[in-house]
Amino acid sequence: MSATLFFFDFRSPYSYLAHSQFPGLPGEIVFKPMDVLEVMKRVGNVPTTIICKPKQAYARADLGRWAALYGVPLSPNPAMSQIDGRRLLRAVIAAGPKAADAVARVFPAMWAGDAALATAEDLAALLDGLGVTPAMIESPAAEAALNANVAEAEARGVFGAPTFMVGEQMFFGNDRLDFLRQALKVAA
Repeated sequence: MSATLFFFDFRSPYSYLAHSQFPGLPGEIVFKPMDVLEVMKRVGNVPTTIICKPKQAYARADLGRWAALYGVPLSPNPAMSQIDGRRLLRAVIAAGPKAADAVARVFPAMWAGDAALATAEDLAALLDGLGVTPAMIESPAAEAALNANVAEAEARGVFGAPTFMVGEQMFFGNDRLDFLRQALKVAA
Protein backbone atom coordinates (compact mmCIF):
# COMPACT_ATOMS: atom_id res chain seq x y z
CA MET A 1 0.00 0.00 0.00
CA SER A 2 1.32 3.42 -0.87
CA ALA A 3 1.63 6.03 1.84
CA THR A 4 -0.81 8.90 2.14
CA LEU A 5 0.84 12.31 1.99
CA PHE A 6 -0.93 14.78 4.28
CA PHE A 7 -0.30 18.41 3.30
CA PHE A 8 -1.57 20.58 6.14
CA ASP A 9 -1.23 23.81 8.04
CA PHE A 10 -2.11 24.19 11.72
CA ARG A 11 -3.92 27.42 10.84
CA SER A 12 -6.46 25.32 8.90
CA PRO A 13 -9.32 24.17 11.13
CA TYR A 14 -10.34 21.68 8.44
CA SER A 15 -6.86 20.13 8.69
CA TYR A 16 -7.47 19.73 12.43
CA LEU A 17 -10.81 18.06 11.77
CA ALA A 18 -9.39 15.74 9.12
CA HIS A 19 -6.51 14.80 11.40
CA SER A 20 -9.02 13.75 14.08
CA GLN A 21 -10.12 10.97 11.72
CA PHE A 22 -6.69 9.43 11.12
CA PRO A 23 -7.23 6.48 13.49
CA GLY A 24 -9.69 5.11 10.90
CA LEU A 25 -7.33 5.41 7.94
CA PRO A 26 -5.32 2.40 6.81
CA GLY A 27 -1.63 2.55 5.94
CA GLU A 28 1.15 4.99 6.58
CA ILE A 29 0.60 8.74 6.73
CA VAL A 30 3.49 11.00 5.80
CA PHE A 31 3.11 14.43 7.35
CA LYS A 32 3.88 17.35 5.01
CA PRO A 33 3.59 20.60 6.96
CA MET A 34 3.23 23.51 4.55
CA ASP A 35 2.53 27.22 4.77
CA VAL A 36 -0.91 27.15 3.17
CA LEU A 37 -1.00 30.90 2.59
CA GLU A 38 2.29 30.74 0.69
CA VAL A 39 1.07 27.78 -1.38
CA MET A 40 -2.17 29.62 -2.17
CA LYS A 41 -0.23 32.71 -3.22
CA ARG A 42 2.01 30.67 -5.50
CA VAL A 43 -0.86 28.90 -7.26
CA GLY A 44 -3.18 31.90 -7.50
CA ASN A 45 -5.73 30.78 -4.91
CA VAL A 46 -7.45 33.28 -2.62
CA PRO A 47 -8.38 32.54 1.02
CA THR A 48 -12.03 33.50 0.56
CA THR A 49 -13.06 32.54 4.10
CA ILE A 50 -10.74 35.31 5.27
CA ILE A 51 -11.86 38.02 2.85
CA CYS A 52 -15.56 37.16 2.39
CA LYS A 53 -17.55 37.89 5.57
CA PRO A 54 -20.61 35.77 4.63
CA LYS A 55 -18.36 32.78 3.83
CA GLN A 56 -16.49 33.36 7.09
CA ALA A 57 -19.76 33.20 9.04
CA TYR A 58 -20.81 30.07 7.16
CA ALA A 59 -17.44 28.41 7.81
CA ARG A 60 -17.80 28.97 11.57
CA ALA A 61 -21.15 27.16 11.57
CA ASP A 62 -19.82 24.46 9.24
CA LEU A 63 -16.81 23.82 11.47
CA GLY A 64 -19.13 23.38 14.43
CA ARG A 65 -21.20 20.84 12.52
CA TRP A 66 -18.11 18.83 11.53
CA ALA A 67 -16.71 18.92 15.07
CA ALA A 68 -20.04 17.66 16.44
CA LEU A 69 -20.18 14.92 13.80
CA TYR A 70 -16.66 13.77 14.67
CA GLY A 71 -17.15 14.19 18.41
CA VAL A 72 -14.10 16.44 18.79
CA PRO A 73 -13.78 19.70 20.70
CA LEU A 74 -13.54 22.93 18.75
CA SER A 75 -12.39 25.92 20.74
CA PRO A 76 -9.76 27.97 18.89
CA ASN A 77 -6.75 29.02 20.91
CA PRO A 78 -7.55 32.51 22.24
CA ALA A 79 -4.05 33.71 21.32
CA MET A 80 -4.33 32.50 17.73
CA SER A 81 -3.70 35.91 16.19
CA GLN A 82 -0.32 36.08 17.95
CA ILE A 83 0.82 32.58 16.93
CA ASP A 84 3.44 32.24 14.19
CA GLY A 85 2.02 29.51 11.98
CA ARG A 86 5.35 28.81 10.31
CA ARG A 87 6.97 28.21 13.71
CA LEU A 88 4.35 25.52 14.46
CA LEU A 89 5.12 23.84 11.13
CA ARG A 90 8.87 23.98 11.74
CA ALA A 91 8.33 22.33 15.13
CA VAL A 92 6.82 19.29 13.40
CA ILE A 93 9.75 19.19 10.99
CA ALA A 94 12.12 19.37 13.97
CA ALA A 95 10.36 16.35 15.49
CA GLY A 96 11.59 14.24 12.56
CA PRO A 97 10.49 10.63 13.02
CA LYS A 98 8.19 11.72 15.86
CA ALA A 99 6.26 14.11 13.60
CA ALA A 100 2.98 12.23 14.12
CA ASP A 101 3.30 12.70 17.88
CA ALA A 102 4.09 16.40 17.43
CA VAL A 103 1.09 16.92 15.17
CA ALA A 104 -1.14 15.11 17.68
CA ARG A 105 -0.08 17.63 20.34
CA VAL A 106 -0.10 20.84 18.30
CA PHE A 107 -3.51 20.47 16.61
CA PRO A 108 -5.47 20.30 19.90
CA ALA A 109 -3.36 23.10 21.36
CA MET A 110 -4.37 25.23 18.39
CA TRP A 111 -8.03 24.21 17.98
CA ALA A 112 -9.16 22.77 21.32
CA GLY A 113 -7.16 24.47 24.00
CA ASP A 114 -5.31 27.47 25.25
CA ALA A 115 -1.72 26.26 25.46
CA ALA A 116 0.98 28.87 25.02
CA LEU A 117 2.28 28.64 21.45
CA ALA A 118 3.85 32.06 20.95
CA THR A 119 7.53 31.15 21.23
CA ALA A 120 9.88 28.35 20.27
CA GLU A 121 10.29 27.70 24.00
CA ASP A 122 6.50 27.28 24.35
CA LEU A 123 6.51 24.75 21.53
CA ALA A 124 9.48 22.83 22.88
CA ALA A 125 7.64 22.56 26.22
CA LEU A 126 4.50 21.31 24.47
CA LEU A 127 6.60 18.74 22.63
CA ASP A 128 8.48 17.64 25.74
CA GLY A 129 9.88 14.16 25.35
CA LEU A 130 10.03 14.30 21.55
CA GLY A 131 13.57 15.66 21.43
CA VAL A 132 12.58 19.05 19.99
CA THR A 133 14.50 22.12 21.16
CA PRO A 134 13.86 25.80 20.49
CA ALA A 135 17.07 25.94 18.42
CA MET A 136 15.83 23.10 16.20
CA ILE A 137 12.50 24.88 15.66
CA GLU A 138 14.21 28.12 14.67
CA SER A 139 16.97 26.48 12.62
CA PRO A 140 17.69 27.35 8.99
CA ALA A 141 17.39 23.60 8.24
CA ALA A 142 13.78 23.49 9.52
CA GLU A 143 12.94 26.63 7.51
CA ALA A 144 14.54 25.11 4.38
CA ALA A 145 12.57 21.88 4.86
CA LEU A 146 9.34 23.87 5.25
CA ASN A 147 10.12 25.79 2.05
CA ALA A 148 10.79 22.47 0.29
CA ASN A 149 7.36 21.20 1.41
CA VAL A 150 5.77 24.37 0.01
CA ALA A 151 7.57 23.83 -3.31
CA GLU A 152 6.51 20.16 -3.37
CA ALA A 153 2.91 21.11 -2.66
CA GLU A 154 2.96 23.63 -5.48
CA ALA A 155 4.54 21.11 -7.88
CA ARG A 156 1.87 18.51 -7.01
CA GLY A 157 -0.96 20.96 -7.67
CA VAL A 158 -1.97 21.49 -4.04
CA PHE A 159 -4.04 24.65 -3.60
CA GLY A 160 -5.24 24.46 0.00
CA ALA A 161 -5.32 22.50 3.24
CA PRO A 162 -5.91 19.77 4.03
CA THR A 163 -4.78 17.94 0.91
CA PHE A 164 -4.11 14.23 0.71
CA MET A 165 -2.13 12.49 -2.00
CA VAL A 166 -2.29 8.75 -2.68
CA GLY A 167 0.10 8.18 -5.54
CA GLU A 168 -0.93 10.82 -8.06
CA GLN A 169 -4.52 11.07 -6.78
CA MET A 170 -5.34 14.24 -4.89
CA PHE A 171 -8.10 14.63 -2.32
CA PHE A 172 -8.73 18.16 -1.04
CA GLY A 173 -10.66 18.92 2.10
CA ASN A 174 -11.93 17.32 5.24
CA ASP A 175 -15.11 16.40 3.35
CA ARG A 176 -13.20 14.12 0.94
CA LEU A 177 -12.12 11.56 3.53
CA ASP A 178 -14.60 8.98 2.20
CA PHE A 179 -13.00 9.24 -1.24
CA LEU A 180 -9.57 8.95 0.39
CA ARG A 181 -10.65 5.79 2.26
CA GLN A 182 -11.96 4.31 -0.99
CA ALA A 183 -8.66 5.05 -2.80
CA LEU A 184 -6.70 3.47 0.06
CA LYS A 185 -8.82 0.30 -0.16
CA VAL A 186 -8.15 0.09 -3.89
CA ALA A 187 -4.42 0.70 -3.34
CA ALA A 188 -4.32 -2.15 -0.79
